[in-house]
Amino acid sequence: MDTHTSGIPSDDEFQSAAGILKLLADETRLRILWALLHGEHSVNDLADHVGAQPAGVSQHLAKLRLSRLVRTRRHGTRIFYVVENAHVRRLVEEAISHVDHINEGVPDHHAASVTRAAEVDGTGA
Repeated sequence: MDTHTSGIPSDDEFQSAAGILKLLADETRLRILWALLHGEHSVNDLADHVGAQPAGVSQHLAKLRLSRLVRTRRHGTRIFYVVENAHVRRLVEEAISHVDHINEGVPDHHAASVTRAAEVDGTGA
């Protein structure tokens, strides 16, 4: 991200981030990524985990791979998938955690740090 000069992401960065979030907005893809947070899996393993057909899971994985959200490892004739990096892990974990906080009525215990961060970066949010 090229925010070091202006502190504001570029239009391309906003567009790319929106594309990533759109990919994560699909429930099956999110379930696939959640499973991959807990270790690498083959297409058939993932299909069992998410309750989908292997062909459909393979198509989802192709999109996730093109967007660099997952990567592969080949072992003989089998291909195993894993999340690309810690950023992807945090995106998925934070999305699920946020929903859990909403559903459980957890108080906004992060409000003070969010307010401080907004004051520091000048967004005022």
